[in-house]
Amino acid sequence: MLGRTANGLYWMFRFIERAENTARLIDAGLRMSLTSMQGQDEEWGSVLQSAGALSNYMATHAEVTGPDVVNYLLRERDNSSSVMQAIEQARNNGRMVRTGLTREAWEATNECYLETKEQLRRRVSSSELPNVIDSIKQRCGLIRGAFHGTMLRNEIYNFARIGTFIERADNTARILDVKYYVLLPAASYVGTSLDNVQWESILRSVSAHRSYTWAYDTDYNPVNIADFLILNGRMPRSLAYCYEKIVSNLGYLEREYGDRHNAHDTAAGIKSMLHRREIRQIVDSGLHEFLEDFIGQNNRLGNEISEAYQFYQI
Repeated sequence: MLGRTANGLYWMFRFIERAENTARLIDAGLRMSLTSMQGQDEEWGSVLQSAGALSNYMATHAEVTGPDVVNYLLRERDNSSSVMQAIEQARNNGRMVRTGLTREAWEATNECYLETKEQLRRRVSSSELPNVIDSIKQRCGLIRGAFHGTMLRNEIYNFARIGTFIERADNTARILDVKYYVLLPAASYVGTSLDNVQWESILRSVSAHRSYTWAYDTDYNPVNIADFLILNGRMPRSLAYCYEKIVSNLGYLEREYGDRHNAHDTAAGIKSMLHRREIRQIVDSGLHEFLEDFIGQNNRLGNEISEAYQFYQI
């Protein structure tokens, strides 16, 4: 497969995952702002930080307000990671590799773009926002469903899956890190009803609210939630689950092409680290430091995959 094709597939699915993750983050921010004891706009700075967009936002906005943050994350062209920009980039990459996609997968992608563009042609009002967020999540889910239901399990499938899970792991780690350091306005709120509501919002932002109660059958406990989102291999947005899939799909590529690269060893090392660690050990040694190191390793793996499969070679 040409590096350009592999690049298109990988980034198509990274952008689809990014669009859905951003929509979920806005949903979580909306819930947190409604329960905040500091005023409704106070929580949106942490949402921007989780999205990695705070500095760029402040470069063009005088203050952080809920409506402006929502607009920036949903539709502003100045934000390269906005939902609209991510979906447009996914469609552009999909069009570049159109012959490698089934009709169903391409049509789901194109329809997602057209519908989202129509919904986001103007600012979204607060009353419309929940329905718009739900629509974006559903459309992204339809793309994944069409892809999984119709594509051959070949190198095309593997590059798409690797892109999905590298993006997903990055998102989960960033959300956890921001919650740990930023979301609570004061240490005195730890363990209070406010703390519990905000942890619940984090679980909702990664579609883990109900599954957490199935796995732990307890009240919201920060250590248990960190364990669930980092080490629980049954949770499809956990770091451990993402790396199970990344290593598996890289293994298929190794067998397909007969070559093993640095990326294979890096991914296997991260997976092994996640299997060896226990959550108390991670928390005691510093959750922030662990997540910061993980994000760096995850980015490094993405770069190694790009180099190994010559993503930018035309």
